[in-house]
Amino acid sequence: MITIKVEQQVPAPVEQVRNTLLDHQHLARFFNAKFSIVKRENNGELIGGKGAVRQVTIGRIVFKEQIISAEHNHVCYRIIGKGPVSEHQGDIYLTSVDTSSPQAATQLDYIIKFIGPKWCPNGILKFFIERDIQKAMKKLAQHFV
Repeated sequence: MITIKVEQQVPAPVEQVRNTLLDHQHLARFFNAKFSIVKRENNGELIGGKGAVRQVTIGRIVFKEQIISAEHNHVCYRIIGKGPVSEHQGDIYLTSVDTSSPQAATQLDYIIKFIGPKWCPNGILKFFIERDIQKAMKKLAQHFV
């Protein structure tokens, strides 16, 4: 099992960061992938939240992710169906940061766990995915500056 943890402070309130991460159609602003909505969220859930399914395209690789839960300070998703990795789950934890500045800030902790394909060494796969997530979270933080 590969585990990746990326931490990023974002200069925006938790609710705004969460809503930006659940705006699936616009995630390409941050991630090196294209996203499209396959299924909307379940009735009564946050927009883009629980039950939503998005298709992710990275070059020739296409797979689907489903939002398992979306709450005030936590978003959980997983790859469904055939994917480039197995037993994938992503958890994004959002915590308000008490800063002395008047602007709100959020501590974002992004944890991904998965099993890589047998043909690709875990260390190489972890390196590239972790690097992409770090870049995406820096772009997310810059989005609010």
